[in-house]
Amino acid sequence: YKKELDNISSHLIEELSALPESQRTLVTCEGAFSYLCRDTNMKELYLWAVNAADEGTPQQIAKVVETVKAQQIPAVFCESTVSPKAMQQVADETGAVLKTDEKNILYVDSLSEADGPVPTYLDLLQHDADAIVSGLMGR
Repeated sequence: YKKELDNISSHLIEELSALPESQRTLVTCEGAFSYLCRDTNMKELYLWAVNAADEGTPQQIAKVVETVKAQQIPAVFCESTVSPKAMQQVADETGAVLKTDEKNILYVDSLSEADGPVPTYLDLLQHDADAIVSGLMGR
């Protein structure tokens, strides 16, 4: 099991190393990817902190829009359990692609049904890694 976890992490790090450092920023609705960003040498940018009372305020959106524009980040993400409405505004104002389809939405604290994209924790990690790499590489 540990080897599978290490393989997923190594694959993500290897893929992300092809990106310019300025584009290694994961932009999400909720700040739920701190460990992943730390472990893969990515910067983390989010609209609101985990379990925040204010979600998608004009100030939060403006800050993220400014950074996405400045760094020319090609894709922004939302988690499967939150509304993508605020992040859609970021995408609209920056030209970044909002990845919300089943293949690219990020899973954090919930798995899918057994026949869905992330029925296990390992599937969740692999799915999120693939979605992040694909999005940040502009695929």
